[in-house]
Amino acid sequence: MDFYFGLAQIIGVHTLLGLSAYIVLLTGQVSLAQAGFFAVGAYVAGMLTVLAGWAILPALAVSSLFGGAVACAVGFPALRVKGLMLVIATLAFGEAVRLFFFNFDYQVAKGGVKLGPVGGEGFRQIRYFPEHGWTTMEVMLFIWGFVILAMALLWWFDRSRYGAVLRAVGEDELAAQSVGINLTAVKVSAMTVGGMIAGLGGGIYAHYTTHIEHASFGILLATFALAYPILGGLESVFGTVVAVVFVQGLLVEGLRFLGDWRNLLFGALIVLAMNVRPKGFLDAPALLWIGRIFRGRRGAA
Repeated sequence: MDFYFGLAQIIGVHTLLGLSAYIVLLTGQVSLAQAGFFAVGAYVAGMLTVLAGWAILPALAVSSLFGGAVACAVGFPALRVKGLMLVIATLAFGEAVRLFFFNFDYQVAKGGVKLGPVGGEGFRQIRYFPEHGWTTMEVMLFIWGFVILAMALLWWFDRSRYGAVLRAVGEDELAAQSVGINLTAVKVSAMTVGGMIAGLGGGIYAHYTTHIEHASFGILLATFALAYPILGGLESVFGTVVAVVFVQGLLVEGLRFLGDWRNLLFGALIVLAMNVRPKGFLDAPALLWIGRIFRGRRGAA
């Protein structure tokens, strides 16, 4: 069972990563900076629990705040550009963060052992969960508790005036601006919320893997962050979860027995999925069909 609990941990962390990009995509902005916010949260949370001796919950809270603060600071200059220029700008930021941690060296001696980030060697011995006797199942439940909270927050946003404003900006910026919507404020707020979720996910990731390094936060991770909500569909927050299960559960783990051939099939299945469901797994017709099923069952009951 530990294997399945471990897989559920991976799916949970990647769901947080995908959700962090989901809210930004609602505004029509394509950002590759989520891996950078994820890295900030991972290093901050790891340093707080390992070097400062903090408990896991306050460390994750601070990592989330750091991720949001960095996202807010990046959002103001980055969101002045659009389209491919925004993609390049956020990609450059993500790579700058990765290279910063590649050169970041900060160690503290504890019990005759030096602990902390060591540049390219990464940050080892983030052992909060094993040192406090957490089982694999407990870690999995802990992670999914935060996933459910993040999904509930975004689900509430989707049904609030704020969510309507986000989608209005994503659909037509000129029309949204003409009715008095402050485009910069909306985009930066979405980037900030996304950064907070990514920072939280990074903090959790650092503790369940116990070892992080700069190479873990490259362009591949940023691409995954964008792929999940796009593949799942932007009509509902639940689409991101479906996409993460499809990619991490089926394509990455389920096809592992194929060895090197898995990489070829992985790309082919992604292309097939996007052609069959161009607007995502949970597009508007799919959600309508699911709603009819649930209404039919309630009527029968």
